[in-house]
Amino acid sequence: MARQSDIAGKLKGKRRPDNPLKTMKRLFSYYGKSKAIFIIAVIIIVVYSAATIGASYMMKPVVNMLKDTSFVPDERYAKYLALLMGMAFLYFLGALTNYIFNRLMLECSARVMRDIREHMFNHMQNMPISFFDGHTHGELMSYYTNDIDAIREMLHHSITQIIISSVSLIGIILMMIILSISLFTIIVVMGLSVFFIVKLIGKKSGKNFATQQKVVAKVNGYIEEMMEGTKVIKVFNHEEKIIEDFDKINDDLFGVATKANTYANVIGPIMNNLSHIFYAITTTVGVLTLTQGGVLIAFLQYIRQFADRMSQISSQFNFILLALAGAERVFALLDMPVENDEGDVTLVRGYEEDGKFIESNTVDSWAWKTVDKNGEEHFTKLRGEVIFDDVTFSYDGKKTVLKNISLFAKPGQKIAFVGSTGAGKTTITNLINRFYDIEKGMITYDGINIKRIKKSDLRRSLGMVLQDTHLFTGTVMENIRYGNLKATDDDCINAAKIANAHYFISHLPEGYDTMLYSDGANLSQGQRQLISIARAAVSDPPVLILDEATSSIDTRTEKHIEKGMDSLMNGRTVFVIAHRLSTVRNSNAIIVLENGEIIERGDHKTLLEQRGKYYNLYTGMFELT
Repeated sequence: MARQSDIAGKLKGKRRPDNPLKTMKRLFSYYGKSKAIFIIAVIIIVVYSAATIGASYMMKPVVNMLKDTSFVPDERYAKYLALLMGMAFLYFLGALTNYIFNRLMLECSARVMRDIREHMFNHMQNMPISFFDGHTHGELMSYYTNDIDAIREMLHHSITQIIISSVSLIGIILMMIILSISLFTIIVVMGLSVFFIVKLIGKKSGKNFATQQKVVAKVNGYIEEMMEGTKVIKVFNHEEKIIEDFDKINDDLFGVATKANTYANVIGPIMNNLSHIFYAITTTVGVLTLTQGGVLIAFLQYIRQFADRMSQISSQFNFILLALAGAERVFALLDMPVENDEGDVTLVRGYEEDGKFIESNTVDSWAWKTVDKNGEEHFTKLRGEVIFDDVTFSYDGKKTVLKNISLFAKPGQKIAFVGSTGAGKTTITNLINRFYDIEKGMITYDGINIKRIKKSDLRRSLGMVLQDTHLFTGTVMENIRYGNLKATDDDCINAAKIANAHYFISHLPEGYDTMLYSDGANLSQGQRQLISIARAAVSDPPVLILDEATSSIDTRTEKHIEKGMDSLMNGRTVFVIAHRLSTVRNSNAIIVLENGEIIERGDHKTLLEQRGKYYNLYTGMFELT
């Protein structure tokens, strides 16, 4: 638990950054798949650095030759021309290798970014529902935008510049030592002072960049939430209030971003001014101590290159610190535990013959498959019997939502849940899907503890129509087919007819090929709900869960689809949650919930005769609240 809370703290912005070296090492582990390309790029960088350093070193013989009178004019010009051509070749080689290694490093970084995004997206698909309950969409999107962009900037540019500068610095230092130990000693003394200055500033900057990334996520989350609630904001005239609230968190971002970038950007001017001081001091000492002008000219060239490389490294500090802050958040996300699935029972298709079940994907009969310790396979026919045995559940471990719930649904029965808002109706259906795990008791499906059933197979056996519909960007046909990707166009059309959606779909501009955008914004809420019902119909599930499935459909349309819904529910175990009690009258059993407990159970007629809570609800003597 301590480990998980630490990670959650980083996601929420309550912890300081971890060791940057640890984060960088983990980030570089993604170069594993591009190891060969990366090594080739580094070798080419070495060639590039050697070429540029060699070109600078040739300044020494060029200058010395101009002062040397031992050569005859023709011989002097010939050697001088050879030196110039040699310098030209080295500069050309430097330009060529510069292009090649940049191209290779770009490919490496692009592959790394692809792998990180894929790893993060795949990991999110396996996260429990509780994780998404605790984070806004804007916060989650911030990982793919701000954090990933910061990492991309570092991998595309900063890493390349640092490798080039580091390799070049090694060569430059070696050449300085060869040319003059005394002048190099001056550089070492001054270089140490620069190192400590940069280290101090970098530490302060890194802390602020880490905070900046967390505040950016908070800003994105707020913007996303306000954009979704635009209509509500305008209805209640809260524009000024949300602007005021946004200004506060935006000011927080302004403050921390200013601090982070101020510390990071001050490194460049410091390095630039110090390089001028180094240059002046070295020139003065060189003039007083050196006898060969060529040595001094070459050394001054290396000082200029040394300062340029150091400046290039320092200019990347802000990008690196920002990227490490983003990488830490991404890795904290990747370290979050995924949804636990200890199930070993799987769902298979097949048919019975001579008392045995034979697997076959060509039939619609389903069975649960278990394998015993001896490797022998056993099959239990999927009938749709669901039993809750003394189930207690809490979302946060503090407030109990369901208390000692015991109920059963026999194969083919329609079970309806009614009760006030917050009574626990939707929670029961979420537990059947294992979106959450119970604390006490047991839920069985055809006599099998659902904890033993593999989650993907459990959910494949359940069709669910949610109160909050969600349509993806794509055609109407594609959205219906989402319930069963193997469904044909005819299957999708038949499902639409069952849900009574065929008529309005046929009258859309392009019928089933009409494109839907922004969660189906070009459709009415009722039409979106009908497509959602059609999606469940095409999945042809053994067990069906309808969570306020007709809440957005008018009474007239609801009557039209009742027969279609009855056809869809025929032969299936169905769980229905509804506020409109007219939709549950034909249920085999109606369960009345209050404060997480079952207070009544029976069919419509029996409950009316009891004259209890259901009677009061149905006759309008008590309202659902």
